[in-house]
Formats: sequence, C-alpha cells, structure tokens
Amino acid sequence: MKKIIIMGASSGIGLSVAEALASRGVKVGLAARRVTNLRELKDKYPDFVEYESIDVTHQNAPEILERLIEKTGGMDIYFHVAGIGAENHDLTPQSEAETVTTNATGFARMMCAAYNFYRNNKQPGQIVGITSVAGTNGIASIPAYSASKKFASAYIVALEQRARLEKVPVTFTDIRPGWVRTPLLNSEKSYPMEMTLEYVTPLVIKAIVKHPRVQYIDWRYELLANLWKLIPDPLWIRFPIEKLGLSL
Repeated sequence: MKKIIIMGASSGIGLSVAEALASRGVKVGLAARRVTNLRELKDKYPDFVEYESIDVTHQNAPEILERLIEKTGGMDIYFHVAGIGAENHDLTPQSEAETVTTNATGFARMMCAAYNFYRNNKQPGQIVGITSVAGTNGIASIPAYSASKKFASAYIVALEQRARLEKVPVTFTDIRPGWVRTPLLNSEKSYPMEMTLEYVTPLVIKAIVKHPRVQYIDWRYELLANLWKLIPDPLWIRFPIEKLGLSL
C-alpha cells in the first residue's frame, strides 16, 4: 500500500484529500501547524493516519518531516499543500512578508527536504505541489500570493531538472487550482467559476494518481491561464482584473 505525506492538512484541500484517502484505506502522514483536525482524523482512522505538528517556516521542519515519515512507515508520495494568502489592498509589509515566507521559503524548504529523502534513500517517489492559477501573472490585490505561487511552479521545474541530471527516479506534478471555497477565500465574497471542495477533491486525487506534469483544476482555469499568458505586461497592468472579481 502506498504511503502519502500531506504537508498542510489542517484545512481546505489538504484536509479534504487526507480524509478521502484515509477513508479508502490509504496510509497518510499528516502535517500542519494546528493539529486539532489531524488528531480527529487519527481518532477516526487510527490504522491509516499518523500526524505531526510542522511549521514550514521553521528551520527544524525537515527534521520533523523525517520523524513523520518514520511513523507513517515510509513516503511514496509527498504532497505539499501548505500555504497562506489574503487580500492586501493596503500593502501591509508584514502581511506580504509572511505570505512569501510560507509560500516561497517554506515551500522550498519542504520540497527540498522531500527530494533529499528520495535521493538519499535511492528510492523512487512522487512529489506533488499545489500552486495556483494566480501564479500565471501578478495580481494587484494579492501581489505576494501570486508571486509566491509563480516561484513555487518555477521551483518544481528546477527540482525536476535536477532529478534528471542526478538520475533520481522522482516524478513531479504541479497542481494549479482556480478559486476554491476554502478558508483562504474571503467568506463575504463570491468568485467567478468558484469551485467547492467536494468538486475539487476527486480531481486533485486523480491528478496525484495520474501524475501529469501540470494539472489545472479545472479546464476553465486552464483556458483562463493560457489566455493570461498571452497578455504582454504593458497590457496586463491595465487589465481590469478587480472589476472581474478575479482576486481573493
């Protein structure tokens, strides 16, 4: 039975995927800063769930990841979901810095740790990262979030290139969701093409199983992202994205 580690499993996509897999008898190792929901899943599926409290912004996070891998009995798949984001119309510097610290620095720290596990143990594996359609271009109301997601996608590309150079048998998948109704979204707003967790969760699991190089969720956002890529910067900065409701 394959074993999957989910980093960022306390809410949203991470928690939903964790419960879906555990309910099917998949061995899951769960990690997040807050462990209340992880503990409840452990109580519900005691034979299939292990967990640890891990803050990806802390330097000791890779060491705790190793402990979680040992408790889980191995790691065939590393699934990184941990991330934060919110509208920052006032451009509060601390808020921007915290987003970058979690979504970029923390992402690099843990993806690197996962890669090193496979490389050092000479073990085949799979690394899956949740990035975002927002990483396609800089978005006015969420500059740090959109930039950090672009960083994450580029980091996955770099790791995959390194794996090929070093002949490490690891596959990589960059999952790019659009707007999903999770705690990241403004609860007082609705969004065009907004998706529910019930709709998104099986699509994410399918992407993990099929492991394409890049998977947009869903096809509408793939079309949107490809259109955005065609817009040159001088036009993009004049694009009325706020009026279209396409920000957090």
